[in-house]
Order: sequence, then C-alpha cells, then structure tokens
Amino acid sequence: MPTRTAEQRRQAEKAAYDAYLAACPTRKLLDEIAGKWVSLVLVALGDGPRRYSDLSRRIAGVSQKMLTQTLRVLERDGLIHREVTPSVPVRVDYSLTPLGESLRALVAGFKDWAEANFDAVDAARADYDARTPDLTIEPGGSG
Repeated sequence: MPTRTAEQRRQAEKAAYDAYLAACPTRKLLDEIAGKWVSLVLVALGDGPRRYSDLSRRIAGVSQKMLTQTLRVLERDGLIHREVTPSVPVRVDYSLTPLGESLRALVAGFKDWAEANFDAVDAARADYDARTPDLTIEPGGSG
C-alpha cells in the first residue's frame, strides 16, 4: 500500500472534522467565534485598524476584562494582528488578518440581518408570548 503524502493526510484529517460531534475541535472553535463580543470586534475592525480604547468606545457594554479576553482569543486563533508601537505611552493597534477578514464578512452579514429584521423578530416574540403566557423565555435564552 502506498504511503500517503502530508497533503493527503491533512485532507483526510480535515474531512474527519464534524462539529456535531462533541469531541471535534471545530465545536470549540464554533463556540468561540459565535460569541457576541467576537462578532462585534470583528465587524468593528472591518473599517481598519483600531486601538483598544477605540474598540472599547465602539462596542458599548463590553467590559475591559471581556474585551481583553476576546482580543487575546482572536489573536491566538490568527484572526487579528496586534501591533505594538514603542512610544510614550505605548501604542497598540488591532487589525484583521486575511483569515479574520474572511470571517468578518460572514459575521457582518449576521449583524446586518439582525439590524434589518429585529422588528419582525420582536413582533414574532410578542405574538408567541401572547399565545403562550405560561412559558417565559429570557432574552438571549433558548428556553
């Protein structure tokens, strides 16, 4: 039997990914990139590099801890680049990598959809709540 090349092994491993399986590493990646702060950071960086303080102002409600954690996860995953410019004070800029830009394009579509369709979703929620008064679903919850 012939030995598989590195590319063939990589393709076989890639084909084996199935996010429906709990042990699949893509499940954790989906969990990470589906977070609201990740989505908002990626879309905010779509306009070009931004400093931490710019991101903090742009994304209302994000705590310093969550923004810092989100930026670290995105940098580790290769989705953003962190550039430190030695100065007083030190200047740190965040920008999208090509991989991050490819994800931003998808995430921006979700953001745009949410903004364009919120009134219809809100009306559907009100209708559902009127028909099923005994069920309470918390905002952002699934049941």
